[in-house]
Amino acid sequence: MSLGAGRIEELLQPYLRGGAEIPAGIYGQLARYLELLVKWNARTNLTAIREPAEMVRRHFGESLFAGRHLDSFGGGCVTVLDFGSGAGFPGLPMQLFRPSLKVTLAESQNKKATFLREVVRTLGLETEVWGGRVEAMPAERRFDLVTLRAVDDMETALNAAAARAESRLMVLSTERHGWKLPEGFEVEAMVAMVGSESQHILVLKRQ
Repeated sequence: MSLGAGRIEELLQPYLRGGAEIPAGIYGQLARYLELLVKWNARTNLTAIREPAEMVRRHFGESLFAGRHLDSFGGGCVTVLDFGSGAGFPGLPMQLFRPSLKVTLAESQNKKATFLREVVRTLGLETEVWGGRVEAMPAERRFDLVTLRAVDDMETALNAAAARAESRLMVLSTERHGWKLPEGFEVEAMVAMVGSESQHILVLKRQ
């Protein structure tokens, strides 16, 4: 069973407090996204979370919280690469929250990339889906911001992501577990995630 736009709006309020302008129609778009996520997750392992309300909080909420903080870290971000996007987090909710962004979702697993294309098509977005490894992108492709969330081998992923980041990396993760910062980057900010003592948004800035 999925959730309606009104219930999703209610669940997301803690993540969107702070005066940010909420795009018209975003909760209806998220309801359609959630419906697809629940349907596909029943046959394809997109997320270990099965309960729709928890999907809204953990996936949509945390991604939108990150999107709300984009303006705090050097405005002017236009292009975003979501590294190892999985089921589209945080890239797709950030795209819905900031429609002016040019977001690329990079996902090497074919089933997940197919799901992402279906969401993009259903929501009528122009978001690009890169169905392959980030390392296989043309060398000249770089982005203002590269996001990472719940990727395997964070240190290796960060180094690959750093090569694509013109300015910043944004990591949605638990507190650092000993992985080294990519060469040429420094910590710009660390923001505690709503409702969590261990989850943070870590922003790294190119020196």
